[in-house]
Amino acid sequence: MGHPQGFRRQARELSLQVLFQREFVSDLSIEEHLGSFRAHVDAPAEVWTYAEAILKGVTQQRAQIDELIRTHSAHWKLERMALVDLTLMRIAVFEMCFSGGATPPKSAINEAIEISKKYGSSDSASFVNGVLDQIFKQGAYEV
Repeated sequence: MGHPQGFRRQARELSLQVLFQREFVSDLSIEEHLGSFRAHVDAPAEVWTYAEAILKGVTQQRAQIDELIRTHSAHWKLERMALVDLTLMRIAVFEMCFSGGATPPKSAINEAIEISKKYGSSDSASFVNGVLDQIFKQGAYEV
């Protein structure tokens, strides 16, 4: 078995892919999207469980998550942000603010930065870090 942090990284990456896809195919449920990924991705049960928790949380809390991102992104409109960056920030803000403290805020931020280096543009890591750091500094996260 892998390290628990490895499960979480894989779950975050899977969540990023599902949420990204949902922006273009929004008529499927979270479960249906996850099901299509399950058919093509071999991952341990822990990955699927954590990914599902992230996906449901981001979906249920999206209005509040987007408001936090909007408020702390220095005049950037969400529509102008790269979808990968926005989606990663949504996952991190969910983990920081709405996951019952299951993930320490600095871990959520670091994970978003690392994943943005893999999936985003050359500017993604600094942009994601800047916005999430502002949310962290304002104390808008769970303690």
